[in-house]
Amino acid sequence: MLLLLNSMAHLLVDGLCAAVLFRPVWAACADSKLRMLEMILLYNTLAFSTQCVVGQAADRLRRHSLAASLSMLLIVLGFALPLGLVFRVCLVGMGNSVFHVAGGVMTLERCEDKAGKLGVFVAPGVIGLTLGSLWPRLGTLFAILLALCAFAVIPLEKRSPAPPKKQRDSGERQPLLVPLLLAMAVGIRALGGSVVSFPWNGSAAAALLLSACVFAGKTAGGFLCDNIGAKRTAAVSMLSAAILIAFCSAWEIPSLIGQLLLNLSMPITLLLIYRAMPEAPGFSFGLAASFLWPGTILGRFLNQAGTQPQILVLITFLFGLAGILWAEKRLKNHNHRENQNGIERSTF
Repeated sequence: MLLLLNSMAHLLVDGLCAAVLFRPVWAACADSKLRMLEMILLYNTLAFSTQCVVGQAADRLRRHSLAASLSMLLIVLGFALPLGLVFRVCLVGMGNSVFHVAGGVMTLERCEDKAGKLGVFVAPGVIGLTLGSLWPRLGTLFAILLALCAFAVIPLEKRSPAPPKKQRDSGERQPLLVPLLLAMAVGIRALGGSVVSFPWNGSAAAALLLSACVFAGKTAGGFLCDNIGAKRTAAVSMLSAAILIAFCSAWEIPSLIGQLLLNLSMPITLLLIYRAMPEAPGFSFGLAASFLWPGTILGRFLNQAGTQPQILVLITFLFGLAGILWAEKRLKNHNHRENQNGIERSTF
């Protein structure tokens, strides 16, 4: 029940944040289109790039349901109060960052080392973002529902206590290179995904279809990983997505399939980073998001500069696949050594 509430709240959080950015009354007050782009840049920088720091604070404070509840209310206030646009964007941007980390940690700590629940949590955000962008007048409804979620998350979290936090043996060297490489793979993969233009994506129907495919990919990716393994899921998704996105972006159906396949790998990356740092779930979740936004900005800049995307897409996606495969193997070897050491100590 807690997972479903956080997933619904994720949709509402991203939807309400988008409604703040694209709300007609505030869009009309902006000096120009450039002004709105500045607000979008500010929002995304606060919402994504701060998650690493927010995650470190979350690991220290350990008040995840309270943080999630307060972040939801902060976003509601950012929408409802008669504030200036910059202040609104700052409120919802920071609220978004805190919610993602808090909700992500509650999911990670209850995922039982499975990716399925992670996919269920992260997937609805894209639906909310699309709805809030296309129809910002839905913001009032989003705000009411999100306020209800804010008051429900704390009692639900108390009914669903997380298992004891995993601790590493202090004598074992932690594979710190693994989460860093995976986070870099997320950023580089985002660069490749953002450098491509989709000329068919110019209507509300196309945007909804694209969002549905991203949603389906993130949701299915976790369960597919749990059933056939991280390596197979990553190989199938990344190789196929690279070809479809690099060479078929001008056509709607192949592009949609490519987006679905690409997003299969997202829950896998989150789970592998968490496996590398189980004692720091907040930092684990925030690390990937902190690398995502810089990669996206660079990809869009290269797109505007007229860069030929095909080779770049192939290279970045293959790097993402190589990072997942290497990290999965490294973690498996590391866990095997830990188990062997545990057997030796118990035998002694």
